[in-house]
Amino acid sequence: MEDFVLLLKHFIIGIVQGFTEPIPVSSSGHVMIASEILGLGEQGFTFAILTNTASLLAVLFIYREDIIRLAVHSLRYIQTRNSRYAADFRFVILIIIGSIPAGVLGILLNDVIAENISMTTIALMLFVTGTALWLIRNMHGKKGDADLTVKDAFLVGLGQAVALTPGISRSGATIISAIAVGMKQETALRFSFMLYIPVSLGGVVLGISDFLDEPNKAELALPYAVSFIATLFMTYFAMKWFMGIMKHGKLIYFTYYCFIVGTLLLIFY
Repeated sequence: MEDFVLLLKHFIIGIVQGFTEPIPVSSSGHVMIASEILGLGEQGFTFAILTNTASLLAVLFIYREDIIRLAVHSLRYIQTRNSRYAADFRFVILIIIGSIPAGVLGILLNDVIAENISMTTIALMLFVTGTALWLIRNMHGKKGDADLTVKDAFLVGLGQAVALTPGISRSGATIISAIAVGMKQETALRFSFMLYIPVSLGGVVLGISDFLDEPNKAELALPYAVSFIATLFMTYFAMKWFMGIMKHGKLIYFTYYCFIVGTLLLIFY
């Protein structure tokens, strides 16, 4: 019975991680809240690596056609310098530029980022995210993929770097930054999750040693596998749902959510 309860708790944690990863509410913060409520305690770095990998696979699947096109066209541009492939090659360069701030800070602050955080910190960061979402609620950018500049990419990259702060939503920080620099909703969403791919891969690479050194790998194999599968499928469905939200410009609802959850955390924790 205890084993079943443990599996059920990890299934719930996986659902929470998967659902909150694509949306602007901080998945790490919500996993910590859910773990506290379920009595699981702090989830280790190994858990974060596995569930992050599951979310990454879901994002890769959703954007598979874009990724393949960008990769193939970029290689063809490098080989032929044919102008018909230049736009996709340039978009890849912008993704690389946008990934630099978080990549550098992730390497420098890896140990700090992995440290435990308090419920109060999560609450305050939810208020920060909610306020930022409120400020960009009426912005309707016009920039598409072809209109993006190096400055735009770097500024959105800085937003992603800010999201290394525990409790700040990565998707929220990048989407808010993208909309603030004038991107259309669709472009902001795609650019945000294209930035997620290299940074997430980098996080997996940095965490391999921690994963290998995990002393309870055998004991936690099944619970972690349950969380991985739950995260994978929930990220996919949450991402599809969030794409619809972005299409209709309804980010304001996440402002209310962040304020409500932040307030409840301050009251009860």
